[in-house]
Amino acid sequence: MEIESSEQAIDEGLYSRQLYVLGHEAMKKMGSSNVLIVGLKGLGVEIAKNVVLAGVKSVTLYDPEPVKISDLSSQFFLHEEDIGKPRATVTKPRLAELNQYVPVSILEGELTNDKIRNFQVVVLTETPLKKQLEINDFTHANGIHFISTDIRGLFGVVFVDFGPHFNVIDITGENPLTGMVAAISKDIDGIVTCLDESRHGLEDGEYVTFSEVKGMEELNDCEPRKVKVLGPYTFSIGDTSNFGDYISGGIFTQVKQPKTISFKSFRESLKKPEHLISDFGKWDRPGQLHLGFQALHAFTEKNGSLPRPYNELDADEVLKLAKELNEQCEEKVELSDKLIKQLAYGAAGDLSPMAAVFGGLVAQEVLKACSGKFHPIYQFFYFDSLESLPDNVKFGEEECAPCDSRYDGQIAVFGKEFQNTIANFRAFLVGAGAIGCEMLKNWAMMGLGTGPRGAIHVTDMDTIEKSNLNRQFLFRPNDVGRLKSECAAAAIAKMNPQIASRIISHQDRVGIETENIYNDDFFEALDVVTNALDNVDARKYMDRRCVYFRKPLLESGTLGTKGNTQVVIPYLTESYSSSQDPPEKSIPICTLKNFPNAIEHTIQWARTSSKEILEGIQNYLVTAKPLSFDECVTWARIKFEEFYNNNIQQLLFNFPKDSVTSSGTKFWSGPKRAPDPLIFDPENETHIEFIIAAANLHAFNYGLTGETNREYVKKVLSNVIVPEFTPKSGVKIQVQENETVPQASTDENELQEIVSSLPSPSSLAGYRLNPVEFEKDDDTNFHMDFITAASNLRAANYGIQPADRHKTKFIAGKIIPAIATTTSLVTGLVCLELYKIIAGKNKLDEYKNGFVNLALPFFGFSDPIAMPKYKYHETEWSLWDRFDIEGDLTLTEFLDYFKKNHELEVTMLSCGVTMLYAFFIQGKKREERKNMKLSQLVETISKKPIPPHVKALTLEMCVNDRNDEEVEVNYEFT
Repeated sequence: MEIESSEQAIDEGLYSRQLYVLGHEAMKKMGSSNVLIVGLKGLGVEIAKNVVLAGVKSVTLYDPEPVKISDLSSQFFLHEEDIGKPRATVTKPRLAELNQYVPVSILEGELTNDKIRNFQVVVLTETPLKKQLEINDFTHANGIHFISTDIRGLFGVVFVDFGPHFNVIDITGENPLTGMVAAISKDIDGIVTCLDESRHGLEDGEYVTFSEVKGMEELNDCEPRKVKVLGPYTFSIGDTSNFGDYISGGIFTQVKQPKTISFKSFRESLKKPEHLISDFGKWDRPGQLHLGFQALHAFTEKNGSLPRPYNELDADEVLKLAKELNEQCEEKVELSDKLIKQLAYGAAGDLSPMAAVFGGLVAQEVLKACSGKFHPIYQFFYFDSLESLPDNVKFGEEECAPCDSRYDGQIAVFGKEFQNTIANFRAFLVGAGAIGCEMLKNWAMMGLGTGPRGAIHVTDMDTIEKSNLNRQFLFRPNDVGRLKSECAAAAIAKMNPQIASRIISHQDRVGIETENIYNDDFFEALDVVTNALDNVDARKYMDRRCVYFRKPLLESGTLGTKGNTQVVIPYLTESYSSSQDPPEKSIPICTLKNFPNAIEHTIQWARTSSKEILEGIQNYLVTAKPLSFDECVTWARIKFEEFYNNNIQQLLFNFPKDSVTSSGTKFWSGPKRAPDPLIFDPENETHIEFIIAAANLHAFNYGLTGETNREYVKKVLSNVIVPEFTPKSGVKIQVQENETVPQASTDENELQEIVSSLPSPSSLAGYRLNPVEFEKDDDTNFHMDFITAASNLRAANYGIQPADRHKTKFIAGKIIPAIATTTSLVTGLVCLELYKIIAGKNKLDEYKNGFVNLALPFFGFSDPIAMPKYKYHETEWSLWDRFDIEGDLTLTEFLDYFKKNHELEVTMLSCGVTMLYAFFIQGKKREERKNMKLSQLVETISKKPIPPHVKALTLEMCVNDRNDEEVEVNYEFT
């Protein structure tokens, strides 16, 4: 399905996950925006890649400079054979492949104001400060959105100027808050009390409007009213004293207010900068780096190049320039000589992870400029990852000098010795989707695993779908249907041929069933595991394996504009599974079945309707087996009557609209909305859509040919006779979640009657039923048509605002919103942590867990949580410890070992679900077991052989200490 814009249709098949981040309106605005990107080294191409994937009207490139070997450190669309050619010329066709809807062109000649005039957004990288100021003077005066950005080694900067009057339509991108009202006072300062099911979540100064209020009806669809929060369930909304008396009901809905931001020009901002803090643990750095980056520009203007890597004279000159600039400032900054010199030492460096971080961040700012969606950076942003530098490397000019290598940009920061360490690292990437693609690109640029000992393993069992192409940038349209891991491996081998022989792709899911593939030998050979997964269960499994084999784990995830990273280090941090998010709140069954009050309830109901097994088999094979599509239409019409009329009549028969509870309150009040039966109308769009979708799904079950002609379906419907329905007494309906509804007793004779009515297997030779497996991304299979219509009809029953197909698909398909910008940034942060793991850092405060929200924008970094410690006797232990016992002991030898060596009495011992020993086992069974080898004991009791790939048994035990008190110990390994 496609939504028309003024320019062109939005391809929902391609942009579906991004649409749930930005929305249709923002994407339409992006579709009329022309973007200019200046400079196509690693940072420029990252920005361009993310903007092209997002879908703007056009992207124009400017970079006439020739390709150098050092550019290959981070510019993934350049190859060695491109050296000497203009960067823009060779990059353009490779960028254009990313999105057929975004034309990519090259700006020729000098970069003049006249040429800039036709762009809505201008992004500058690798541009001298004087040129930046000149261009910004023009853009600021002419309503053109301006961004400048640079990365220098482990440091980076962004400056944003969207003009003196920039309108932000939606600051956060979060869905408007909504809730049900329990009472509204009639007062000078009216107080709204919400139902105590959930907190309202509002903040002072926000605005709300109302609907479905009875009595005080002046509030329905009123102008937004300003909120003052009084408590978690109450807030005031101003004067309600002249309104009617509140009777019942009501829903409040937050109304988002636009914001106008006045940006200062670059020239003005240089003197009085406004900073967005990137790391509150480094709050004093933005002011220093503001001077440091200006000093780098001054040095480059004077000397014709950036400071030489780790050259003391050059670093001293940069420091001197920074101090001179500081003296000219009205407000002096306390400069750290060490920080400014570190900036100078690595300024010639060009790191792929830093390009990924700033490429994702700046591309999102471009999209904000185009759409007005989300809050822009105001106005300077400085970031560094100085702690990524290894502690055990002797840095010096010779060690970090260029050596005509594709890794010269990385060597300039880390040196040749550390580059060799990176090349001989062995990594396992679990998942080759959005995060996986970005991770592999960064690894290819870093040269990870390219050495004689090095290796990269990547696994993903999924195949490529069209909706992946919008953010999984290693894939192209002709890859659809192919395996992700194979295509991703082939793509990065083109980016860096040195990795071709060192990357091994797998197609096996990680789990207990594949431990013969990802076995002890496999894990013991690894140096790091990186998760790029989209589900918690797989993450937890990999976490357990990493703890078992004591391997570092890099974990990350994204949700729209939000992203997080976590580092798990053996003997240092807690594991991924140590901390867990609270479980999602589930919808009570009684709410789904009888008392929905939100569209989410009706969508979930539409997706989960099911039948009893035996009754279903009988219906499908005997009673309701259709022989034509017309019979499928009849079936759908009867289902309509059952779902939207008969069941509602029965509910209202049990609980009439004027019912009261035993306490005297109205039954249909609070979250319970009184429904109304629907009368079928073939001219009603939703009614007929339900019939067509349901009939076609039913026809698919039986291999019958479907039909979408509405007039034909209406003609069939005109001949359908719908049975009369009369509500029955004695039907029990569940009202509360904890209420038990008696089930109809099962008569054995009834069951036998159903079984007897089933046809014999021989009469079904060649007969086949086609199961319908839910697939949200196929617009031709009627699945989303059915769920949308079924949900909206139920919403009509209960007076709930219906949802369009787009929103229904999001909720029913449990779609995770995703955009390439966040993915790029998050993987960059992960790779900055990877440098630390490769360097063998062993201090907790040297690692960082991160949380970002590009919409706000917000950055938060914290030290990982330290591993919890436990104790028995005088021995301290953590989740990373265990008892390693060599040899296959007998049970008696095992029990004696712990008694003699650890003063622990084993009271229970198990292997998985197999109980091997317990103190209460006596007599013959105990005697039989005590002299058996543990391996034999496991096989005997479990009645299964130990698989040949298992090198060690993991045993769990309960123990008492020397005081006969039960104590906790970690598992043991034999």
